[in-house]
Amino acid sequence: MNQNRYQECSRCGAPGTTVMLPTGPICYRCRRHFAYHPHICPECFELRPVAYPSVSSPNVLVCATCAGETSVFACAECGREDHPYGAERCARCILAERLTALLTDPTTGRLHPELQSLYDELLTTPRPQSVITWLKKPPATGARLLALMAKGELPINHDTFRRLPADRSHNYLRELLTSTGVLPPYYPPIEQIERWLIDLLDPLDPDSTAMISRYAHWHHLRRLRSLAERGKLNKSVIYAARANINGAVRLALWASMHETTLDMLTQTQLEHYLAEYPGGRNSQQTFIAWLRRTRTNTRINIPWRGQTTPEVVVSDADRWNQISQLLHDAATPLYVRIGGLFTLLFAQPLETIIAMRADQITLEHNGRVLVTFDTIPIEMPPGLDSLLRCYLAKRGTPSIVSREHGWLFPGRHPGRHLVRETFRGHLVAVGIKPGYSRHAAMYSLAGEVPAPVLAELIGVANKTAVKWAALAGRDWSEYVTQRDT
Repeated sequence: MNQNRYQECSRCGAPGTTVMLPTGPICYRCRRHFAYHPHICPECFELRPVAYPSVSSPNVLVCATCAGETSVFACAECGREDHPYGAERCARCILAERLTALLTDPTTGRLHPELQSLYDELLTTPRPQSVITWLKKPPATGARLLALMAKGELPINHDTFRRLPADRSHNYLRELLTSTGVLPPYYPPIEQIERWLIDLLDPLDPDSTAMISRYAHWHHLRRLRSLAERGKLNKSVIYAARANINGAVRLALWASMHETTLDMLTQTQLEHYLAEYPGGRNSQQTFIAWLRRTRTNTRINIPWRGQTTPEVVVSDADRWNQISQLLHDAATPLYVRIGGLFTLLFAQPLETIIAMRADQITLEHNGRVLVTFDTIPIEMPPGLDSLLRCYLAKRGTPSIVSREHGWLFPGRHPGRHLVRETFRGHLVAVGIKPGYSRHAAMYSLAGEVPAPVLAELIGVANKTAVKWAALAGRDWSEYVTQRDT
């Protein structure tokens, strides 16, 4: 690199230039501008720093290769011009050096074998600058723990993280190790409930603690694990499980105050409790049913309420106004517009939308865009098809890992999809309440599409489709006979 510290920059006029170009010396700030703002070279059509006069047309600026020059923007180690970072080396080379030093086992002088997959993933990330920032940004929990793991001072397993604080930085590293295959899969919400349960049961007597612990682990946590393995674990079922366990603890405390126990509770006492806490009926039903099913207490019962009819409070005109808003509102994030339109047009719940896979979208050569919500591909209408093509063309991975996990809407935590609240918050901010809007979409679809077809198209149960058809005043019973014949 030619040093020209006492000349003026030929581009901005600032004193103290750093490198010499054929067009004249340039300062550090201008060199950084060229490196960080590449353009399409007019001769080779590649995205590179364009700062050299063309051989054929001196008034046209091209890249160093087309000008026959040695690039001053190239990394001194690998020769690449992308990912500028240091004065002479690129971000990827700097990251390789730091990861090697961090993940090397000092006893062998080689990368720790269990951390090799993490090294490979981080080194091939689309933005190595982000990994460098994560490693050094305070409190630098990731770098500190990885160094201890590489030295063998900290076991590389989930038990290590169970003994550490369950804060944001520790959880992020744990999910990073899981997503790169260093650790086996785990389910954070379930482990959070297990930790929460220990403190929740502390005020109870030993018998009540043992009983509610069995109820929590064998009824709720077992069900949550089953849902997680099928990819259907969401906030709604997690909150419901917490509420039911909380309800069981409140009932146990009430029984203790009235000098009785859960296994000796009578129906009269249960009704007195419900009279004192009328809001506890819903959170107690599952627990009371479990007590009866396990023969712990068969003297008490809470009858199950019948299913309520869903309410439709958004008119069809308002729904179409919301559709138009999402189709044309460029200020709203693109993924939010697409998810909102899935709800407004195809009655998809947010829990289903966030867990969609990229392979559920099919781009055909004739221009059609197909989305498979359940088993049958549905052609997307004009407008939404363009949004999907645009989104898929630049869909990135917000986390620092490079591995593609297949989510249509990847989240910021490695290997995870976006959370429901992210979608809902954006939609509510623009005046769209997704729950009410989905009811309006279901009502409209149930009146236009036969219930058996609707169930297959949007992935709802047959009885759900029939219930909505009845609400919409449509009887599709003859359709089934006609289709069979």
